[in-house]
Amino acid sequence: MKNTLSLLLLTALLFFSCQQTSKFNLPPFGESGIRMVVEIPAGTNHKIEMDKASGEFKNDLENGQIRIVDFLPYPGNYGFIPGTRMDKEKGGDGDALDILLISESLPTGTVVEVQPIATLLLKDGGELDTKIIAVPLDSAKRVFHAANFSDLMITYQPARRMIEDWFMNYKGPGKMELLGWRDEKHALSEIKKWMIAK
Repeated sequence: MKNTLSLLLLTALLFFSCQQTSKFNLPPFGESGIRMVVEIPAGTNHKIEMDKASGEFKNDLENGQIRIVDFLPYPGNYGFIPGTRMDKEKGGDGDALDILLISESLPTGTVVEVQPIATLLLKDGGELDTKIIAVPLDSAKRVFHAANFSDLMITYQPARRMIEDWFMNYKGPGKMELLGWRDEKHALSEIKKWMIAK
């Protein structure tokens, strides 16, 4: 009887922990757009990451201290595209593909469908660190009217420069290497390239 209860308890715990992480174990492509999981809301300096094992969101630690970005706050909602991983064997950083959503602040843990409009190609410590730049799929929730790369490069060039400057400096001067900008088609090809095979 005692062994049966222990087995039932263990099964329940395993089931619950699987349910926790499966909430974000989604394919990258949603019904109409790309899925994004928000880790860091726009306007904060706290570096928040999802723990892969538990599915919980935690403040990142650096030297045992809560990591707070020593720069301007995040210029958009920052997170990852579920169902992707930038393999280290292919030059990536081993994490899910990063994405910056230009919109009003969304809570940590929000899953939202977005429309990629650009790709910012960076290197961080010798590893490829691609950033997908996106706007909400729902045009009523957009804070500016860039719907593609041309809009971002021409109409919203100052915003593009701010995004670039932010990523080039948030870890301190000289830490990031700029490889360039690419369009929304490149963003989609990057998502497909780094999709986790099922």
